[in-house]
Amino acid sequence: MPDNHRHTMGRTAGQAAGRATRGATEHDWRDHAACLGEDPEIFFPLSDSLSPGAEARSALAVCRRCPVLLDCRSWAVEHGEDAGIWGATTAAQRRAVRRAALDGP
Repeated sequence: MPDNHRHTMGRTAGQAAGRATRGATEHDWRDHAACLGEDPEIFFPLSDSLSPGAEARSALAVCRRCPVLLDCRSWAVEHGEDAGIWGATTAAQRRAVRRAALDGP
């Protein structure tokens, strides 16, 4: 997995630098993610669609038991994360959410 597509299983230099810019006492939702310690590869299935298939099921199962699922999903949408499963959503689903937000009511 490329360093720039870090999931919560480990931190890259980019995320470590970003974390250093925040206050040391600020809550980091990633520290409480259910995916800590999971194989990062399950979060980056080959298929990226609005309707995730069998290859995404393992990641989605982890996400569904995660206490910070909504924080993760919000972060991925707000930061334009365009790869992998984040907060039980695929990149295609997050793009659809961003488009809908831009289109407004």
